[in-house]
Amino acid sequence: MLRNVAVALLDGVHPFELGVVCEVFGLDRSDEGLPVYDFAVVSAEGPALRTHVPGFTVSTPYGLDRLDEADLIAVPAGSDYIGRDYPDELLDALVRATDRGARVLSVCSGVFVLGAAGLLDGRRCTVHWRQADELARRYPRAIIEPDVLYVDEDPVITSAGTASGVDACLHIVRKEQGPEVANKIARRMVVPPHRDGGQAQYIERPLPRSQCDTVGEVLAWMEGHLDEEVTVEQLAIRAHMSPRTFARRFQQETGTTPYRWILRQRVLLAQRLLEATDETVDAIAARTGFGTAAALRHQFVRSIGTTPNAYRRTFRGPEAA
Repeated sequence: MLRNVAVALLDGVHPFELGVVCEVFGLDRSDEGLPVYDFAVVSAEGPALRTHVPGFTVSTPYGLDRLDEADLIAVPAGSDYIGRDYPDELLDALVRATDRGARVLSVCSGVFVLGAAGLLDGRRCTVHWRQADELARRYPRAIIEPDVLYVDEDPVITSAGTASGVDACLHIVRKEQGPEVANKIARRMVVPPHRDGGQAQYIERPLPRSQCDTVGEVLAWMEGHLDEEVTVEQLAIRAHMSPRTFARRFQQETGTTPYRWILRQRVLLAQRLLEATDETVDAIAARTGFGTAAALRHQFVRSIGTTPNAYRRTFRGPEAA
């Protein structure tokens, strides 16, 4: 049962991500019949810590020994968390926690601390999409899912940027104490009671211009003709290769198949059109090569985790859909 929660801080902590964990686990809501957690903010680097906001510091009487009694240890994001060294005592405490059955949670760049402790090795995890490549470079044994809100690889839970930390915290409450408790906390916070971890992050990702050596020209052509149906045979002719050679080279240079590559580009283009234009979903389906609104919706939900209309409302308001 989740009773004891600690937040481990390093110098440069981000107040918002710290506040997310404090808001879910640190408030006394016993007047509504909700559980009260034994909650503590723990410093890994002395009694007073600076935040990334000038003049904003955090002080706490709790040291790292407080982590040894926690059922859940959260590590929020912080400035320069990616390229710094971490106290060995903190890393050891995180490992001990998982060894004894406690959970650890990261919010955004706090995941780099978990990686340094070896807790990402062989596990699925996530982080803010802008930091996914660096996380993969530093911790190649981690299985990174850069497009999702959070990943529960019990006892390690990782979440992406800022508000997805709320989703991960509420997920833990829901898992431990049921949906009614999680929903009541969410209602007090005025946030959605549940966003599935597999929902995609809202990634600002332009249509890529490939640096590939032998299929680059074909990729550029494909980007300009997303509304057309093409076969591997047709693409191979354009690349002056046999279909088998083209498919092999394409996989080697892009890491995926022609079908999956063009499908991803069509979804990306649909995202941009939903965000920036008033075109109907039918018109966007035609422009992106899906043909029908139903086909666009099917692939959009599979890739992004939400419908085209819901996605548009997120960026342009309720009247846009």
